[in-house]
Amino acid sequence: MATTRSEKILRTKLCDMLGIKYPIIQAGMGTVSGPTLAAAVSNAGGLGVIAAIDLLPDELRRWIRKTKALTDKPFAVDTIFVKSLPKSLTMDEVREQMPAESMDFAGKVRKEIGIPEATGRTDTMIASRQIIEEQFQVCIEEKVPVLVSALGNPEWMLPQAHANGMTVMGLVGNVKEARQVAEVGVDIIIAQGHEGGGHTGRIGTLALIPQVVDAVHPTPVVAAGGIADGRGLVASLALGAVGVWCGTAFAVSHEACVDHIEDGIYTQWEIDLRKQKILDATEDDPRITRVITGKTLRNLSNKLVQKWEEERGPIIKQWPFQCVLIGDLQEGVRQKQMKEYHPWAPAGQIAGMIKELKSSRQIVDDMVAEAVEILSRKLPQEVDIGPA
Repeated sequence: MATTRSEKILRTKLCDMLGIKYPIIQAGMGTVSGPTLAAAVSNAGGLGVIAAIDLLPDELRRWIRKTKALTDKPFAVDTIFVKSLPKSLTMDEVREQMPAESMDFAGKVRKEIGIPEATGRTDTMIASRQIIEEQFQVCIEEKVPVLVSALGNPEWMLPQAHANGMTVMGLVGNVKEARQVAEVGVDIIIAQGHEGGGHTGRIGTLALIPQVVDAVHPTPVVAAGGIADGRGLVASLALGAVGVWCGTAFAVSHEACVDHIEDGIYTQWEIDLRKQKILDATEDDPRITRVITGKTLRNLSNKLVQKWEEERGPIIKQWPFQCVLIGDLQEGVRQKQMKEYHPWAPAGQIAGMIKELKSSRQIVDDMVAEAVEILSRKLPQEVDIGPA
């Protein structure tokens, strides 16, 4: 009986640590990574990840249980652990504290473009220490096997996480951050290069990975940023990584955003638009901007971002003020379906290579098959390492 793609063997230390078949992790992308996507990736042999940044604790609990109903394989929850977060802050409290200059500029943009007056979510206490602490307790109670710190140092929760058998991964963008999280006992470090989509750093993946590997040895390192196929996976292994963390490739999978649509967080036209923009993008289209969140975010540009940048509108770097400011404008854009002004389409520079909607299983299978082909046949044929 012939061996199928899904039966190919491609194992590293990461597979043993996480209990997965292949060294492929789907990135925890806010507004993209829900139970349907996470379960599909885990069922395909990788590690699926739920993005918890926008979820209240009860919402996270429901999504964890939904994921468990869809897969019996390991999966992860991704959130942030930033020390500077306020203890408790609602969306409306953010709006009340918004700088007048920013509110005035947003009002000017709204009027000039013709965006309807609207308000985004008002119920969610986002990005506060209280919510993060409650999310962590939910993960403990629900026996989540893997937790990812997408931003910040998770030192405060490591003893309890480890006591409950949880593996903790920390995402970093430079060697200094990698050393910090390695020293406090994070189990696996995800080093993300500048090419990556969403919030990203300044160091390119090819330069970053080997430096982090050397700096934190023997802590295992997962490579992220600009990886979407078997070539990227093999290159990452050659740089010393034990696996890959992939976002943009899975952002256009059939399973991406399914739960966000079902829960009414996003509408179908928005998700169809976002996926199509990524499929149509060149490598130069995903650009770094602070307009959407106040932080350096690689996002596919749109007319709202362009106008803000051209007129040098104020940027609020303190989290999460810029997010809420743009979120209210985005709600108006959504209501009027102003597609050219829709702001939220994070993607990495690898988007220029992604031209087809696929299932998560197909993405994983294709990545594994290509990596195995390179390692077992192409490299031995193309690289001579015999006697001179």
